[in-house]
This record gives sequence, structure tokens and C-alpha cells, in this order.
Amino acid sequence: MQISQMLRKLLQPRRNKDIIIFILFFVLATIIWYGHAMQSVRNTRVQVDIRYIGKPAYIGLGEEGLPDHVMIDVRDAGHRLVDYHREPLQITIDLHQYVHGDSGMIQIPSTALRGSIKAALQANSNLLNTYPEEIRCSYFREHEKTVKLMFGGEIQLADGYQLIGKPRLQKQQITIYGKQEMLKQIDSLLTKPQTISNLNDTLRRYIAVDLPKGVRAEADSVLLEVYTEQFEEKRFEVPIVAHGVPPHSHARLFPATAEVKVRIGMRYASELKASDLCVTCTIPMMPKKKLDLELDYSANPHITFGWVYPSEVEYLVEE
Repeated sequence: MQISQMLRKLLQPRRNKDIIIFILFFVLATIIWYGHAMQSVRNTRVQVDIRYIGKPAYIGLGEEGLPDHVMIDVRDAGHRLVDYHREPLQITIDLHQYVHGDSGMIQIPSTALRGSIKAALQANSNLLNTYPEEIRCSYFREHEKTVKLMFGGEIQLADGYQLIGKPRLQKQQITIYGKQEMLKQIDSLLTKPQTISNLNDTLRRYIAVDLPKGVRAEADSVLLEVYTEQFEEKRFEVPIVAHGVPPHSHARLFPATAEVKVRIGMRYASELKASDLCVTCTIPMMPKKKLDLELDYSANPHITFGWVYPSEVEYLVEE
């Protein structure tokens, strides 16, 4: 009963009007407060991410390492401070100028650090403090080893295309750096697994080297070159040649010819002749029912694959 009475009171026109007026004043006050907060100047603390470049691959870092970010106190209008929290700042530090010799201390002074951060801030922002004020880290030269580098991906060709040679990496060997006990276990490396599908043209692409944790290389990626061409398949009827026939004897083969199908690059297909193909079998010393056929197409270097049918024949040796 009490609940129904309260609902009736709330639904009364006068009560509704008071509630609506209260809500409107509340929303208006919130908008005014927010606008004032966005325009007022104040301090805040934000994170600045750091990207390092220029560190030689053979350089190892001490246990303290290099920080991936620093914190800063910055003073500015509220609407600009909101931008810093919405999209974190990032600076780039080139370590090349801080590495001298095979060992020592990387020391990025506060002047250089603040200069990089100020360049990333908006013009009206005032940088107050940085934490830490400078960056320090020891470094040393790592052990090194040169190992074989191989393609670790898969090439899937488009219909009607074939490879010209094998996929080729620009670097066949690569120098890696790390702790000696780790390097002893590595004799070769692969590129990261990658499937290249429906390839129907020349490919030149940099692909990443798959490095074990704690190991660095002279290059993070290597150029992969893959060449393709359209192919054509052609058929020929080729006589079968018998080897190993005993002296003063003659071998009869059933059948005497074989059907040969070969695959060849389309630009060379018109030059292909039946004489480029040779189908042979060998007469054994101990008689057997059938002989295996072998296809030789080495006379034409542009043939990439071949089939022979049938794969075996019956035979009869006559004196």
C-alpha cells in the first residue's frame, strides 16, 4: 500500500516538474564544472614510452637493463592533459651516440632525456619533472657465432605456375650474438613460419628471422626472393630402351613404348622434342616377371617434372 502511494505522488504533475528541473540543473552544473576543469591549468603525471634504436647487435646490456618508459610531471590546461592520458607519449632514443667500444656505461643525461620529451609535448605544456632524471645502464660485448640460415615458410603456387629454382634468401649465413652456452646449441636458424599463398609472380619480401629468446642477430629480417613462371604439360609416345641384354640376345618388351608426360616452362614448351626424353629398363640377371621403367629428361634442363605410364613392363629375352 505504501509503495503504491509513493508511486502516485511521484507521478503527480507538480512532482514531475520538480524532478525535471532538478535533473536539468544537475546536468548544467556538471557541464559547467567539466568545462572549467578542461580550461583550468593543473599538474598531472603521465607515462612516456621509449623506443631505442641504434644499439649494435653485438652489445649486451647489464642486469639493470634499459627502461621501456619514464614517468613525467607535466603542467597544462586540462583538455590537453586528457590527450596525454588518452594516447600515451612515445620518444625515440638513438643509442649509437652513447655506445663507445666493446664495454662501458650507457648514460643518457637529463638534458638529452628532457629534450626528447619536450619535443613530444604540446607547445603550451610545461615539463616539471622526469622519473628517473637520467638513464644509466652498463653494456658489454656478447659472444658471437655464424650459423646457416634457411627459409622456414611454405610457398603455395597459383594454378598453372611453378617455381624457377628454389626460394632464395639473400643471406645464406647470419651472425648471432648471446651467451656462449646458448650459442653452442645453435648450428642453424630458420625464418619465422610464414605461408605465402596463390603466388603467381616474382616475390621479393623481407621476412623475420626466428631467434631464440636471449639471442640477437646482425639483422632481424632477411630478403626472400621467389621466382615463378607459367608451365605447360606435354605428352609424348617414347620407345622403351632395354639395357643389360645378354650378348647375342634380343629383348622384347610389352608394351614397346611408353606414354610420357612432362612439365616445362611455357616459354620453352615450343622447343621441347620427344628426343629430349628417354625411357629405359634394365634386364636383370635373375629373371623376373616385370621390369621397372625409368624416365630421364636431363637432356632438357627446362623440364621440371615428368611421369611415365605404364611404370613397368613385361619382357621376353630371345636368342
